[in-house]
Amino acid sequence: MENQSNVEDKRRYKRVESVLPVQFRNLRKAADSVSGTLSHNLSEGGVCFMTKEFISLACRLVVEISIPTLPKPIKAISKIAWIKKIPTNNQYMLGNQFLEMTKEDKAHVVNFVNNSTNPNSSNI
Repeated sequence: MENQSNVEDKRRYKRVESVLPVQFRNLRKAADSVSGTLSHNLSEGGVCFMTKEFISLACRLVVEISIPTLPKPIKAISKIAWIKKIPTNNQYMLGNQFLEMTKEDKAHVVNFVNNSTNPNSSNI
């Protein structure tokens, strides 16, 4: 348990488990090369999701996340911060760090994370 606590202490932003529709594409590729998946978790600093394709570290993505309470998806440019192969299903878990996002979309993410968090939990 101590290790889990240490990991959480090192994180800059709190994360919430979330299953939200995510669309993404390589920033340098055409808009018609969009892939879709579901998020695993979301924070003010990034999003984690699984994909069938390998994407190299530091690759820039255009990411759109559909939050149910919003009329349109939030949009961000992110970079792959880490990637982990899931051997049981030949997929990859990707950690994405948000690099660019409008202030409005960032506020929507913060609002979603704060409203999805247990109000009794410590956020220090």
